Amino acid sequence: MKVLVIGKGGREHALVWKLARSPRVTRVYCAPGNAGTAEDGVNVPIDVNDFDPLIRFAKQEQVGLTVVGPEDPLSQGITDVFQKAGLRVFGPSKEAAQLEASKAFAKQLMRHADVPSAEFRVFDHPDPARHYIETREYPVVVKADGLAAGKGVVVCATTEDALAAIERIMVREEFGRSAGRRVIIEKRLDGEELSVQALVSGRTIVSLPPTQDHKPVFDNDEGPNTGGMGAYCPAPIGTPELMAQVEETILVPTVHAMKRSRHAFRGVLYAGLMLTNQGPRVLEFNCRFGDPETQPLMMRLKTDLLDLLEACVEDRLDEFPEGRLEWDARPAVCVVMASGGYPGNFQKGKVLTGLAEAAKLPDVKVFHAGTRREKDLVLTDGGRVLAVTALGDSLAEAKRNAYEAAGKIHFQGAHYRKDIAHKALKRGGK
Repeated sequence: MKVLVIGKGGREHALVWKLARSPRVTRVYCAPGNAGTAEDGVNVPIDVNDFDPLIRFAKQEQVGLTVVGPEDPLSQGITDVFQKAGLRVFGPSKEAAQLEASKAFAKQLMRHADVPSAEFRVFDHPDPARHYIETREYPVVVKADGLAAGKGVVVCATTEDALAAIERIMVREEFGRSAGRRVIIEKRLDGEELSVQALVSGRTIVSLPPTQDHKPVFDNDEGPNTGGMGAYCPAPIGTPELMAQVEETILVPTVHAMKRSRHAFRGVLYAGLMLTNQGPRVLEFNCRFGDPETQPLMMRLKTDLLDLLEACVEDRLDEFPEGRLEWDARPAVCVVMASGGYPGNFQKGKVLTGLAEAAKLPDVKVFHAGTRREKDLVLTDGGRVLAVTALGDSLAEAKRNAYEAAGKIHFQGAHYRKDIAHKALKRGGK
């Protein structure tokens, strides 16, 4: 079978790489792809939102399954358009993708389904939003309602921080006009974050091993939020008892609520959680594989990914109860190397060196995110440039392996966090 992966980031490179290892896959295309997907598959120069050319290509090449990576085409209805054209596609419908495309939709659905989350209010004008902030006696989080590439969330320590966030999101429209048309103001939750992803099809939910992402740009969770600076899997804090609780109180009621509202969910349901003293609380839902959580997940997955995704599309996911998914027992750590200035302004076109040396290390895979090839050179082409991922017999060894590989790679302005997986190791994780 030929497979088409839509997207150009680190998540898509991980999916291309894993799908290419399936004995049933003859070729993996990636649209538009990056310098890394061109090595593990075949790049197709079509934008993720150009649906008609994508459909023509899929039909012309007799693509058996299309896998949608990023949230933007999902929110614009790519799944519906492909299905209408008679093509098989992995990803939720436009209606179901509202879970990520609109934080207000997600919060209201959680309220009706009794899914634990932070207290919130929705505002579509800056003046009442400012008044609400000024009357709170607790710190808040201000979120742009629409898609903002993982950056539209401002965690505020003071009233002044929150008022500045309203200015940025609603007045200056830093995250885009549509994304900042409405804001959600939530009570700030304290605790440790955990990412839980599950494959969903019909009434079947198959949870994947818990991962921990690192959103702030600097060590010790300081600085502005990013799309994610690194991740590790499995996260020891996601105990079997906690995962059972998450499934019972969050995943099952959310999937049932979507079905009742006639927006049945099929694809990857991603729950970003805060583990508070009162139990897990949902920070956000995503409707696709997380980035960079997918990279360590794919490093550990031994079950054929094509079989899994096909079963999901065909409502046969009940053939894969969690016990039947095979995982490498070793943990994996992913370190994101970013462009200078990210998540703010950054320059593209910096030359990368050391990729071949890093690739020679055992149990290491360098997933490309913001890269492009120009003749014999690999150049930076985005904020998050690489996702350097490694396995190890222990979490400490996986971390060492990932950082050893990252240390061999250089480009002007490169920066990355030095404390990925530190929380788990500090807590006694191995």
